[in-house]
Amino acid sequence: MTISVGDKLPQATFKVITADGAKDLTTADVFDGKKVVLFGVPGAFTPTCSNNHLPGYLENHDAILARGVDQIAVVAANDHHVMRAWATFTGGEGKILYLADGNGAFAKATGLNIDLSAGGLGERFKRFSMIVDNGVVTTLNIEDSPGKAVESGAAKILEQLG
Repeated sequence: MTISVGDKLPQATFKVITADGAKDLTTADVFDGKKVVLFGVPGAFTPTCSNNHLPGYLENHDAILARGVDQIAVVAANDHHVMRAWATFTGGEGKILYLADGNGAFAKATGLNIDLSAGGLGERFKRFSMIVDNGVVTTLNIEDSPGKAVESGAAKILEQLG
């Protein structure tokens, strides 16, 4: 069952790389007491994710935060080393929190997982975006068309933030 507006995010642990090395962050660490825009991508460095989806959040970073958002985060079913490399490559370090869900546990727990084995990618995230207020999903956008980042893009989130 896919998570819905009004649902609390399930408990999960993500990996990130900090100046001190690899670190675990729980959903409580990321979302409790904060308003967070979270978007999910099928994979770091994939064409739509790198060329269409992530850039909108980088370009609109300040505008999103100006609307009362505390943090913008991206999650993918990649390992934390890949997510760190993607953050560096895209210039998103310090602007967006890059969360690694390497085993796809959060993807499965939210029902936002998709099997992309036919394309050689295995289990990944559906492309999505959401606004999470103190751990509760207040807005959820799931992309219907592969290769597009319209319903889950930054422009849509900005509309929804008002």
